[in-house]
Amino acid sequence: MAKFFSQEWCDLYKEEINKSPDYEESAKTWEGDFFFIMTVGGPVTEDGYLYMDLFHGKCRSCEVVTDKTKFKPAFLISAPYGVWKKIATKQLDFIKALVTKQASLKGDMAKIMRYVKASNELVNCVLRVPTDWFD
Repeated sequence: MAKFFSQEWCDLYKEEINKSPDYEESAKTWEGDFFFIMTVGGPVTEDGYLYMDLFHGKCRSCEVVTDKTKFKPAFLISAPYGVWKKIATKQLDFIKALVTKQASLKGDMAKIMRYVKASNELVNCVLRVPTDWFD
């Protein structure tokens, strides 16, 4: 099992995304990169940044970032640990988290909404990663 938001976890997540035919099909025209930001709260004592580059149904990069200036992603999505865990375990729909402001988005929401199926498949890929949660 890999600790959530660790580099080991990112590597496993990238593998799951890249072997998912459902993700490949639903994101075949997607181009965009992200910072997924886990904000301080609960068991998390400092903000964590995960960079992900998604391109035409594949994940080109997934890495834990300590230098926030290393990348300038098109999208920044931030939420506290508890919200990320609910999204990752399908207790909370990702789009609903954004709409209800449990998670915040900087970037083109209209573009995200055109790829709801791909977003859902990214969550399905998380479910296939053996994850050691913080709590």
